Amino acid sequence: MIQTPYYLIDKARLLPNMEKIARLREASGAKALLALKCFSTWPVFDVMRDYMDGTTSSSLYELRLGAEKFGKETHAYSVGWADNEIDEAVSYADKIIFNSLGQLDRFGDKAKGIATGLRLNPRFSTSGFDLADPARPFSRLGEWDMARLEMAENRINGVMIHYNCENDDFVLFSEQLSRIERDFGSFLKNLDWVSLGGGIHFTGEGYPLDKLADRLKAFSDAMGVQVYLEPGEASITKSTTLEVSVLDIIDNGKKVAIVDSSIEAHMLDLLIYRETAKLPQTGTHDYQIAGKTCLAGDIFGDAKFDKPLEIGDRISIDDAAGYTMVKKNWFNGVKMPGIAIRELDGSVKLVRDFGYEDFVAALG
Repeated sequence: MIQTPYYLIDKARLLPNMEKIARLREASGAKALLALKCFSTWPVFDVMRDYMDGTTSSSLYELRLGAEKFGKETHAYSVGWADNEIDEAVSYADKIIFNSLGQLDRFGDKAKGIATGLRLNPRFSTSGFDLADPARPFSRLGEWDMARLEMAENRINGVMIHYNCENDDFVLFSEQLSRIERDFGSFLKNLDWVSLGGGIHFTGEGYPLDKLADRLKAFSDAMGVQVYLEPGEASITKSTTLEVSVLDIIDNGKKVAIVDSSIEAHMLDLLIYRETAKLPQTGTHDYQIAGKTCLAGDIFGDAKFDKPLEIGDRISIDDAAGYTMVKKNWFNGVKMPGIAIRELDGSVKLVRDFGYEDFVAALG
C-alpha cells in the first residue's frame, strides 16, 4: 500500500474528459491545448496526447516541459519575457504570444521565424474573484485599446483572449463571444488564429457540448480564423483524488480529524479562494478535516462518514488535480504528496515520491 499523502490520477476518470475534448474538436474545428499552468503532471501525457493538439504555457519552464514531454503544437505565453529567456523560448515554440505591445516591440524580431500573437483583453470576464479577474481595473493582462492593437497589425497573426473562469453557463459564454465579435471583429478578421483561452467548463455534467461546437464554428467562420481553446481544469476535472490518512482526532466541541496533508501546502487554491475541499458527505458522523501545518486556518472542510473515524483511516479528497500539483510547496517542511497513477487495468503505480533530499534541495 502506498504511503499517504499522495495524488492518485485515475486514467479511467481522465478519459471521459479527453473524449469530450475530442468530440468538441471534431464538431467545431477548434484545436485544444492543455493549459500547463493548471496541470503539468507529464506521466499521463501519453493518454492526453491522443486527444489534444498540444500545450500552452505561462513561462519558459512550462514551455520547455510541453515541448519535451507532450510534443505536438506548442504555444508560448508569458506576462513578461526576459532578455535571457526569449531566444530559448522561441526555440521551443510554434507560436509565441506577447502580453503587451511593448513586449512585441522589444522581442518581435526575435520571433520572426514562428507565428506571433498578442494577448487581447476584452475588458470583461466571468471571474467572480478580483484576485483572478483578468479584466480588473488597471489590469496588466493584455492590450484592449484599438489604436494600440492596430499598431500590432502586420506583426502578428493571432491573439489570445482569456476571460473565462469556471464558466459553465453556455448562454453567458455565447453572449460574451458576441461582444468580442462586435468590439473587435474588424481586427480579428485580419488574423489567422484566435485562442479563446481556458475556463470554459465544457466537460462538466450536462454542459451543452453540441451548442458550444456550433457557436465556435460560427465564430471561426465569421472571423475567418482557426480557433484554439486552452482547457486546464476541463481537461482533468474529477480525474484525481488526494489520498490522506488520519493522524489525530480532537474533540473541542466539534470533532476534528487532523490528516497528513495541508491545504496551504497541497491544495493552495482552497486557501486563496476560501473554498472547501470535496470531501465525503455520506453518513451521520460529522468531522472537520484539518491539515497538519501550524496555520490555524489549515482546514479542508467538513465531512460526513458512515462510521466513526479512527486514527490511521484513509480519506479520499475528490477533484484534486487542478492547480494542486503545480502549486504544492514545502511549507512547515510537510512531506509533499507523491504522485500515483491508476492504470486502465486497475493497477496503481507510484510515479514520483518526495523526501528530505527534495526539501533540502529546494532551499539551498
